[in-house]
Amino acid sequence: MALVIRTRRVLSAIPAYVPGRSAESVAAQHGLTDVVKLASNEAPFGPLPAAHAAVADAIAGVNRYPDDTSAMLTDALAVKYAVDPAQVMLGAGSVDLCRVAFAATVDPGDEVVFAWPSFEMYPILALHADGTTVRVPLRDAVHDLDAMADAVTERTRLIFVCNPNNPTSTSVGRDELASFLDRVPDDCLVVLDEAYREFATSPSFPEALDLIAAHDNVVVLRTFSKAYGLAALRVGYAIGHPDIILELLKVAMPFRVNTLAQVAALASLDADDEMERRVGEVITERERLADALRELGLEVPRSDANFVWLGVVERAAALGELAERRGVVFRVFRDVGVRITVGTPEQNDRVVKVLQEAVSEGLV
Repeated sequence: MALVIRTRRVLSAIPAYVPGRSAESVAAQHGLTDVVKLASNEAPFGPLPAAHAAVADAIAGVNRYPDDTSAMLTDALAVKYAVDPAQVMLGAGSVDLCRVAFAATVDPGDEVVFAWPSFEMYPILALHADGTTVRVPLRDAVHDLDAMADAVTERTRLIFVCNPNNPTSTSVGRDELASFLDRVPDDCLVVLDEAYREFATSPSFPEALDLIAAHDNVVVLRTFSKAYGLAALRVGYAIGHPDIILELLKVAMPFRVNTLAQVAALASLDADDEMERRVGEVITERERLADALRELGLEVPRSDANFVWLGVVERAAALGELAERRGVVFRVFRDVGVRITVGTPEQNDRVVKVLQEAVSEGLV
């Protein structure tokens, strides 16, 4: 039946966000019984024990609305980062906070600058706001910050720097980022999207809070989805100047962070040592996996995230199909590359076997 209601003209141009394929759908398609999903950068471990216990205790109260201010979690994050609670905002994952940044800054026709390829939601959210996207190509799989600064015009209202970058796993250093921020007009909001910050090991990786102190127009986004293993609960946070946080709150949905997410995140903060141990295990596996793929002759950029990147361009789809037939789900960016989440040692061994086969068949 034809659509009878009138919708916004921009909707015809908005593509749907395509998540990584589920293990269940791949298993059904290929008649498999053992499929591992390494497509969505999820943690290979479950929530921290303290978070699990906190959720179990809080489940009885889900008939009540959550604390709209997320006061306890906000205060805990303020203590952790030595900032004022007025500088902290909670959201339903960092992508919700990306949406809020658009809603607060972008009028129809305003420009949004970001590197490409980068997080797939940036251009989709720009279309939601009827903004104009300015995509700046990566250079050697890394943000070209000079070119991004050159792309800023008087119409630019919002800039995203995904660091480490999703999907290429690379990062920019503190000196390059500081120089870039010096070139950005003060009235343009710069969002440093650091969803994978806990996995960064580059000695030059920026300390974002120092940048916030030096630049009032900078907001940092982080999340509990990755390093803390709480992806399903959807809780992220922003840190920035109090005046900017106040403007962002004006366009935020009420009760956006549910009670279970709040208590799980709060308990997770109290178990940072355990989180860091788990992250260390992922980093060790990341380096082992990357080295094994390089030994196969593949180009793997240095990763600061919990995934690795293969810029196989036109061979991406074929590699993804081969992997799925072997029971391993990668994230395929058609005609761009393939992103592989770091899993358990056993799962990573399966990845290596798949890539060995791909190399032998000339697929990569």
